[in-house]
Amino acid sequence: MTPTDLRVFLASWFRSPLSVGALVPSGRLLAQALAAQVDPRQEGAVLELGPGTGAVTQALLARGVEPTRLVLLERDPAFCRLLRNKLPAVRVLQADARYLHRALADFGIKELDAVVSSLPLLSLPFTAQHQVVKQSFRALGPQGIFVQFTYGFSSPIRPELQHRLALKGRPVMRVIRNLPPAVVWRYARSEPAAARLAA
Repeated sequence: MTPTDLRVFLASWFRSPLSVGALVPSGRLLAQALAAQVDPRQEGAVLELGPGTGAVTQALLARGVEPTRLVLLERDPAFCRLLRNKLPAVRVLQADARYLHRALADFGIKELDAVVSSLPLLSLPFTAQHQVVKQSFRALGPQGIFVQFTYGFSSPIRPELQHRLALKGRPVMRVIRNLPPAVVWRYARSEPAAARLAA
């Protein structure tokens, strides 16, 4: 992390710690574990939620995801300015993830291959988590995936929400050498998902 990244991160954290969620930006190994879930050979857009200083973004680029495929959705204006300066070839949208469908529509983005989230989902109220996850899957193609990490032991998407939206999730990687240790989860639609998500 550069001194500029650290300065912006700390300023944003002190201004709104619950919005930032993490005590430190995602470590390199965690960023790589998240990026490993995305297939760089696909052609559709990849949406990153809560990119912060861009640690996961850079891991996605290093994995071979084309910059033109990446869309970063960030609410904090300071992080948005930082990301636009660091990554001019990547689209950065300043918006609340609860209204991501509207933000994507404004930019003409109709379908996603993957959503990679660094949002603090467990700290969100149920209604807010519902909005983020439901809108993400509405934007994802039939085989699209939602990737999320957590510092906890259980699913970062609440079981009742998985049932309501007909999703299936599983832990795919444990990153012990992160501070704090983290688990990467991967979610996809189960068979009757289309009907429930359309409701």
